Amino acid sequence: MNQDNPIIFLIDVLFDIYIAIMLLRFLLQTVGADFYNPISQFIVKATQKPVFIARRLIPSVRGFDLATLVLALALIFIKLTVLYAIGGMQPSIAGILVQGLYDLIQLIIDIFIFAIFVQAILSWVNPDPNNPVSGLLRSLTSPVLKPVRKFLPAMGGMDLSPIVALIGLMFVKRLILYIFQML
Repeated sequence: MNQDNPIIFLIDVLFDIYIAIMLLRFLLQTVGADFYNPISQFIVKATQKPVFIARRLIPSVRGFDLATLVLALALIFIKLTVLYAIGGMQPSIAGILVQGLYDLIQLIIDIFIFAIFVQAILSWVNPDPNNPVSGLLRSLTSPVLKPVRKFLPAMGGMDLSPIVALIGLMFVKRLILYIFQML
């Protein structure tokens, strides 16, 4: 694809923003974040109609909202198909499936990386603990940071767990890229 094409750029960015919001909905539900948080409410309202339709076809399994996850993956497939069509390319269905799955995993990891990074920066300015952003970031990053904190407790008032978690997530992201490149 021609990355210099402004139409391709615009479509890619718009799809990615909405897909990220869809994945945030899935992740926030998975970690049990505060549903009444204003940011959570925005995410729910922004994704409500397509998720409502998808839930009629795809049930939740063991508390995981598969409809939202499948919808995000479907949006990635649609985005890739549109971008390849605009770029004049005709990839195989298997190629779109593999690229779509890779993009989904990469975006989920990127969301965690961004959330941990923002939370670490916010910790320097000591934000109000009742701030809606702080609460959601704590909920979202807790499943990643908690295991690291078990092995790496705070040292002299310094919490190094975000650095270790970021390095771990970046390693996993590169490992997954390496595995997908071998396919």
